[in-house]
Amino acid sequence: MAADSRYSPSARRRRLSALLRRMREDRNLKIESVNKQLGWSSGKLSRMERNEWKLPSVRDMKDLAEVYDLPDEMRDAIVSLASESRLRGWWIDFKDVLRGGLADFETGASMIRTYEALLIPGLFQTPEYAAAVLRGSRVLSDDDIERKVAGRLKRQEILAAEAAPSVWAVIDEAALRKRVGGPKVMADQIRHLIAIAERPNIDIQVLRDEAGSHAAMEGAFMILDFPDPADLPLVYIEAATEDLYLEQPEAIQNYVGIFGHICGSAESPEASLRYLESLI
Repeated sequence: MAADSRYSPSARRRRLSALLRRMREDRNLKIESVNKQLGWSSGKLSRMERNEWKLPSVRDMKDLAEVYDLPDEMRDAIVSLASESRLRGWWIDFKDVLRGGLADFETGASMIRTYEALLIPGLFQTPEYAAAVLRGSRVLSDDDIERKVAGRLKRQEILAAEAAPSVWAVIDEAALRKRVGGPKVMADQIRHLIAIAERPNIDIQVLRDEAGSHAAMEGAFMILDFPDPADLPLVYIEAATEDLYLEQPEAIQNYVGIFGHICGSAESPEASLRYLESLI
């Protein structure tokens, strides 16, 4: 079964994990005690509460509802979340080239705030620019590059969806001055940035070199907010070989503060557009 374009099973799993942990703690139950009552392996419930599962089981939710003596509405809630978490999204077809669950989270986000130091944000990349970036790794075949570019373009469809998220991007000048793919590819990429910045749900600010040191000197990151208050914000950081998701409230607040600071250091959206036009 496929989920609609605004749906994030990954966000549902996060919410379900937090809910299960809170329900157990409210009842002063130990993980080992619950596992024992249900005849589960010693680490099963702790993995559920840490969101280290792939497909939550409806049967498991019903069993937990009995142990926790949940009222009907709470039982229905966790069963519903488990069912929704199992739905299939479009990104499954690209799981060989889309790392982690970023595309899933982007699909369900209401706002995306992103800072890029050396690259154009993936949601804004042209096919030629994306291919040139991937080719620079020198480890991918042409077929792999073509497949990854297709996945990246599919991610970008959320920008024009009926319930498109608001995207606020701060791009370092260094990313704009690199002639990735050559002058023509880069000029076309900058024209694309200018064009999409006209959309009401997209804001682009350029962080100029003359701003000097700033709050995000340590690297790129993304903050995702979701429409349902029960789904907490998420910070995403991409490294060379792995993805990092930060969910702790303190960490999220720190990155929100960092983003606010770099927005203040960057050119205004209007001045940023003028600068982009000058680069062409």
